Amino acid sequence: MDKRYEVYALADRHFYETPDRLSTESGQAAPPFETALRTVPEGWDASRIGDWLTLTPLGPDGSPVAGPAQGWKIHASATRANAERIAAIVWDYCVPRRIPFKFVPGPHLLHLRNTKYAARDTSGKFVTVYPADEEQLHLVLRELGKLLEGFEGPYILTDLRWYDGPLYVRYGAFARTFVVDERGSLVPAVRDGAGTLVPDRRAPSFQVPEWVTLPAFLQPHLAARNTTTVGELPYRIEKALHFSNGGGVYAGTDTRDGSKVVLKEGRPHAGLASDGADAIARLEREKYALEQASGTGVVPEVRDWFTLGDHRFLVMDFLEGRPLNSFFAERHPLLTPDPDPRAVADYTAWALRIHRAVERAVEAVHACGIVFNDLHVFNIMVAPDEESVSLLDFEAAAPVTENGRQVVAHPGFFAPPDRRGADVDRYALACLRIALFLPVTTLFVVDRGKAAHLAEVITRQFPDVPREFLDEAVAEITRGTTVRAPSFADPGDWPYSRDSMVKAILASATPDREDRLFPGDITQFNDGGGLGLAHGAAGVLYALEAVGAERYEEGERWLLARTAPAPTGTPLGLYDGLAGVAHVLERLGHRQRALDLIGSILAERWQNLSSDLHGGLAGLGLVLGELARTTGEPELRDRAAEAADILVRRLAEPPADTPRRRAGLMRGATGPALFLLRQYEHTGEKRLLDAAEVALRRDLACCVTHEGGSLEVDEGWRTLPYLGDGSAGIGMVLDDLLAHVSDADGEFERARAGILTAATSRFYVQPGLLQGRAGMILHLARTGTPGASGTRLAEQIAGLGWFAMSYQGQLAFPGHQMMRLSMDLSTGTAGCLLALGAALDTRTEAHLPFLPPIGRPPQRGSAT
Repeated sequence: MDKRYEVYALADRHFYETPDRLSTESGQAAPPFETALRTVPEGWDASRIGDWLTLTPLGPDGSPVAGPAQGWKIHASATRANAERIAAIVWDYCVPRRIPFKFVPGPHLLHLRNTKYAARDTSGKFVTVYPADEEQLHLVLRELGKLLEGFEGPYILTDLRWYDGPLYVRYGAFARTFVVDERGSLVPAVRDGAGTLVPDRRAPSFQVPEWVTLPAFLQPHLAARNTTTVGELPYRIEKALHFSNGGGVYAGTDTRDGSKVVLKEGRPHAGLASDGADAIARLEREKYALEQASGTGVVPEVRDWFTLGDHRFLVMDFLEGRPLNSFFAERHPLLTPDPDPRAVADYTAWALRIHRAVERAVEAVHACGIVFNDLHVFNIMVAPDEESVSLLDFEAAAPVTENGRQVVAHPGFFAPPDRRGADVDRYALACLRIALFLPVTTLFVVDRGKAAHLAEVITRQFPDVPREFLDEAVAEITRGTTVRAPSFADPGDWPYSRDSMVKAILASATPDREDRLFPGDITQFNDGGGLGLAHGAAGVLYALEAVGAERYEEGERWLLARTAPAPTGTPLGLYDGLAGVAHVLERLGHRQRALDLIGSILAERWQNLSSDLHGGLAGLGLVLGELARTTGEPELRDRAAEAADILVRRLAEPPADTPRRRAGLMRGATGPALFLLRQYEHTGEKRLLDAAEVALRRDLACCVTHEGGSLEVDEGWRTLPYLGDGSAGIGMVLDDLLAHVSDADGEFERARAGILTAATSRFYVQPGLLQGRAGMILHLARTGTPGASGTRLAEQIAGLGWFAMSYQGQLAFPGHQMMRLSMDLSTGTAGCLLALGAALDTRTEAHLPFLPPIGRPPQRGSAT
């Protein structure tokens, strides 16, 4: 579970949305701080940029006063109680002195910056002040530090603290400047001592760039920062198990008796829950709950409670075993095309026993007067006997007598507001009944009525599950809500399903907004993310056109307006940025804008991009090559050839010796293989074909074959079958490579067969194109591997229906993490639309860019 998504699920009930659009329960916009409502002073400019309200002094000509592009900046942290006062003090200090500054303008946004799973590199930052030089830096720290003396706030992990107040300092960029980093990504930048742009590192620890000297007046503060150590504790910390904004969780040993322990850390004013409790308050709740449930045998025993620096630590016994979620990958019987009935029966019996054991554990905790309040598959520890269980992570626990609401929860087990006290745990136990068989209960965040549909699916797939076991779960989950039969199309009912998805996509469009046109993944809220192929407008417009939908001209106008010019910091690649936008605009007939965008890319240091298809040279090279062929521009042809040469040289080098080298279509060597293969098809240069084969073999070497014959990308801690980062994407290009190379020993055919098995599993955890079932449908519809079409394809299309949801009565699909609907190509409805079009409509020949149906080269003017 990626905890970033929870913050983006707060502001809108249907779609992921930026937290600054969060409203109060009354439906009105959350009120800002009074300071944010002040009249902008004469000679100043005020503007909203993301979560910030920025105040900049203006020169005599009305333009912003030019200041340094980088340097030492000052941050002030704040709590909900003192933020209004700190904002006013900073405003009153900076405005008369004409020092630029910015602050978070509302309490909801401040709270979200300090929640448990907020980003640790931005945590605590409430105000930023931009001094003109080191002299002014020292002056502001002294004067403003005096004004803020006694104010509290969360510790800013990226910065160095000034004395014991809320001010911190860090060296970094003031202006928005970007550079391609060593991983080939476009990131915020500063200039080093030689004037070269380099990444502006923002790790959650204080660092001084090697070309910068720490001012003498900051050196005592760095020394003070380094005085707190764990050396005198009676515990040896051996590894970090987990980090959150509230602190770390560490495995260790009690040096007094050698026993294994877990140390849990709480930072003051950080890691806030929805009720405002910080990590220390939540740790105190956990200590109380565990002490109340001591002796039950279903919770860890408390060993110690101490303070180090200003951080609080709870020490508990280490529980042997594994969390329940880790059993799904090895035990779940639907992770194969043809589940063995005996395996299904055995799993059913085990899951029912596990659920009963969890029920008994919860009952034991309730008998001690405690509500767990955070029951989910990650907080259930299954002992080495794989039968008995314990419960972990009681920081949300509360006395039964309080009859309170849930304040921290996993989205797939999050109780509705009407559940209080012990009913919160009963709701989670009901969700667990579904999740043990179909772990997709995050769908209930969108629509609890989905429980009835999933219960029907479970009944068909697991015939030994007692019907009353599921009926009771559905009744509990849907209690208090009106359950309606779904009114949208069956995904396999084409073209009705196509028309329904198109209606849902267009109904979701917001052409009045500047940040995004269609709702999709949270990635679209990054720099330029609302434009691109994977998550932005270009990808949706591509899918609509590919399946023969009526042209959405207002959407095209939106995309043209937002790329004149494109926002600063927009990535350059095919799926993440400008190259993909150019490709789609060319497809839609807007050639000059496409060429303008390509010109802006070529003005950057594009040769330093990563090699991959998603955002690197492979994707850019494909677009350059196609535009060269459609426009006849020799410059574009030469740049495509240059990109190919760079990739050939890189492939001649040994692969990076890293434990987690990426593989697959989007971020592995398969993307370069696709580009080199397409270049070979147009130039006939054998070296390009040879390099493509080398690249594909490199990714196949990263795959592992499971016992059932499924070939998947091995990432060390998991294996992936998916189109984007898994084996199905490798299979797409392997199909094309086999049209040009021999397979004398049958290695490639064996790989294709293993990939077919990987693409025909009975269960996938998400519906999306690049990371879910829709990608399997696209691969099966395209591949020539025997056995792919017919029944296998029909089963996957039917399985996509497990995820079907309704938006305004039309067919739509949830996005990544499945907490909200998505309309984008990578994770949402547009990607499902494209996959179904490829499988069910032979007239349109819907396909991914540069991956047309096998043996059917694209025509000029269509996507290639």
